[in-house]
Amino acid sequence: MFPMLGDLLGLPLAVPTHGVFVALGILAAGVVFVVEAIRRGHTDERLVWVVLGSLVGGAVMMRMGTWLQHVQLRENAGLTEQWLYGNRSILGGLVGAWLGVHVAKRVVGYRMRTGDLFAPAVALGMAVGRVGCLLTEVPGTPTGAGYGIRLDAGAADRLGVTAGVPLHPSFVYEITFHLAAFVALWVWLRHRPFAPGTTFVLYVAAYGVFRFLVEFVRGNEVVWQGLTRPQLFLAVTVPIVLLRAVVLWRRGPVEPSPAPAAQPQGVTA
Repeated sequence: MFPMLGDLLGLPLAVPTHGVFVALGILAAGVVFVVEAIRRGHTDERLVWVVLGSLVGGAVMMRMGTWLQHVQLRENAGLTEQWLYGNRSILGGLVGAWLGVHVAKRVVGYRMRTGDLFAPAVALGMAVGRVGCLLTEVPGTPTGAGYGIRLDAGAADRLGVTAGVPLHPSFVYEITFHLAAFVALWVWLRHRPFAPGTTFVLYVAAYGVFRFLVEFVRGNEVVWQGLTRPQLFLAVTVPIVLLRAVVLWRRGPVEPSPAPAAQPQGVTA
């Protein structure tokens, strides 16, 4: 495992590996978002604030989303301690980004749906960002498969696992899922005449189901009935998202509405 990018490259660089790949993921997502926004004719300047809202909301909830882990509040970390040293939660980040988008839209009065812009962008950004997790975190639970990841003594001691035992490459599974989702969204789904926002709902629903299943080999703490905290969260939210996906799917294809024609300068409607 390579907590610092310099360890990975063999250079004296005190740069956190995970942070670098998160930044690269955001950059990749930003490029995809801009390309898709231009293709769909979303050129309103207020869209910048919507994107900013997603980034701020995602950053806050990614760091703070795991704060309330115990019923007894005294057992939870302080808010400052959680912000500085707490676990990062991808699920919390997605929820925060979703909330940030809706708050920003309400503040700036932007009414157009943006889910179809975010879907391929988030998929690619997640794939890139998860490379940082693969290089710095415990891969997963022990496995007898030949493709399991074996950690050397130093990495195993740092991560608190047994050296030499093959572990499920759970982050490889997740990177593969997000790359496949990005290809499906970029090559096929984004060109289909779905109801606005359908592709994002389909992507989130698929990821929710996948994440619930992959949690069984992630090695996260089991807290109730053999399930981890992410699984308990997903057990509640995934059915809601799936229901939303069914509703949108049953609406059937719709013809995209033409963009409003620009008016000459000095002319009012």
